[in-house]
Amino acid sequence: MSVFYEDVAVGEAESHGSYEVTREEVLRFAERYDPQWFHVDVDRAETESPYGGVIASGWHTAAMTMRLLVDGHLGDAATVGAKGVDDLRWRVPVRPGDTLRIEHEVLEKVPERPERGLVRARTRTFNGDDEEVFHMIGNVMYLRREDASSAPADDESDDVE
Repeated sequence: MSVFYEDVAVGEAESHGSYEVTREEVLRFAERYDPQWFHVDVDRAETESPYGGVIASGWHTAAMTMRLLVDGHLGDAATVGAKGVDDLRWRVPVRPGDTLRIEHEVLEKVPERPERGLVRARTRTFNGDDEEVFHMIGNVMYLRREDASSAPADDESDDVE
């Protein structure tokens, strides 16, 4: 069953996932997309970096977060893409061996067109020590269950000021 715009409630919060970060995946992603030395050179990262070893690219962290978000929520949602993200921050380095999980909270709903609405939600990613490693606010377009021109108006209490 799909989750439509009308099914989403402001304040709704969910936790999802368990994603094991492997050294091989960190190196493979970084070699292809973000080949900075502290992501790809194991020996140098262990001796010269302030992190004490290789760390995942922030873009890899964002990709792993997205995987958890799709597996836990968006995979069952009637979404048609996103308009972007706001407030994207990498807070703590992600390391091989970390286990990631996410918390997802709906902040705002904005009716846009008769066929869809925008849902703004904060996604926070945590490591196994419950440190926030990443956060972002997604601006995701959800389909409406029915054409809003024939449906009752949204409950204004769902909108955040």
